[in-house]
Amino acid sequence: MMPPGKKVKKSLIAGDPDQFSILEKGAFNIALRMKYENASSAVIRFPQPGATMFPEEKIRNEVAIMRFIHDKTSITVPFILHWGTRKESPLQLNPFIIMEYIDHDTNMYDALNSPECSKSDRGVLDSSIDEDKLEFLYGELANILLQLSVFSLPQIGSLDQVDDFNWEVAYRPLSMPMNELIRLGSLPQSELPCTTFDTASSYLEYLARLHISHLANQRNDAIDSANDCRRKFVARKLFLKLAQDQRLFANSSKFENGPFKLWCDDFRPANVLLDKSLNIVGVVDWEFTYAAPVEFSYAPPWWLLIEKPEYWPKGLEDWCWEYERRLQTFLRALKHREDKEIEQGKLKEYQRLSKPMRDSWESGDFWIAYAARNNFAFDAIYWEKIDRRFFGTVDCSIDDVWKHRLDLLNNKEKDEMENLVAQKLKDMETRILAWDPDEYTLARLRVQRK
Repeated sequence: MMPPGKKVKKSLIAGDPDQFSILEKGAFNIALRMKYENASSAVIRFPQPGATMFPEEKIRNEVAIMRFIHDKTSITVPFILHWGTRKESPLQLNPFIIMEYIDHDTNMYDALNSPECSKSDRGVLDSSIDEDKLEFLYGELANILLQLSVFSLPQIGSLDQVDDFNWEVAYRPLSMPMNELIRLGSLPQSELPCTTFDTASSYLEYLARLHISHLANQRNDAIDSANDCRRKFVARKLFLKLAQDQRLFANSSKFENGPFKLWCDDFRPANVLLDKSLNIVGVVDWEFTYAAPVEFSYAPPWWLLIEKPEYWPKGLEDWCWEYERRLQTFLRALKHREDKEIEQGKLKEYQRLSKPMRDSWESGDFWIAYAARNNFAFDAIYWEKIDRRFFGTVDCSIDDVWKHRLDLLNNKEKDEMENLVAQKLKDMETRILAWDPDEYTLARLRVQRK
């Protein structure tokens, strides 16, 4: 499948490659670098079996968004030379993308990471990083977010390329959390959406229901005790009620019908390639990118400290203290980029991100967007950062707040909770392998049964 309207760089792919080498084995992909006689290189990348639950869909979505970004922005993404389905791949192994290799010296993760961190450790922002260097690197990242945010799309979902110059929101929003819920959370594939979403509230309500489905379906390690189950159920039910009442975000009604903005679940420093002068030379891994509620883009990026809040060694409040300090640097760098783009006529005043991001952090909308997207982090966030905002403070341990929220549930919901508790306690008696196989495994099983 050749990119419509794009000519292949014949000098790059002329003849057979002289050398194959494993470039990397990431969380979702296996990539091989192919070197040619003319010293040029290309990359062939396959979805990693067992990690990517929807490989054909993932590849299709990634090709569409990479072409969109290549055509519509100045963000450098690898040029797609060829791509195909599993049936079109060598030995019919997996769907694939062949793209140009971007020469680089390092990546943004290594440039920001603490030098004391080993490769096996979870990264964390270098606490002694020079402020001018940090502002420059944040500015480079801010420029990418700014470019993605200017596009207004009519629905929530994944893009499809219609012709050489046009794209449309045609498919369901396939997100990284959805992939992980199937892979790690025992969620049946039937629980995922099949279509696009026309309104922000319908998508947010779907995400809230997905939290409940996750709790109900995760077979192992879902709860620690009966009260732990009740606490998790109450949090999810209250989050769903807020979504149904369109109360989750401060300006929910304003953006109910869009415009919706491009959002990449996997955009983070590790996927931003740098040269020796620490300038960006390319951005990779766009597979989980889709049009999403504008509040996702208006929330400041979680990766300013590299580490996620739920994994911060010193706890959530310490993460917040460190994050707010670095957020000021990021917003300053972002505003500088905005001023420059507005001066050059490339950006309108109403398209600024710096104020919406500051408002999102100060109002707590940041945590709503984060909790809505991150199923496995929901419990670490809800009681600490969301519950009190909507339902007030309670004079008790945070572990017991759920008991004071039971009056917010009706009798039917309380019965639903107790039925779930009984089922989860029964599940704890055994630890069975709970697995919803990917599409290739299902096909293989059908063949074996014949």
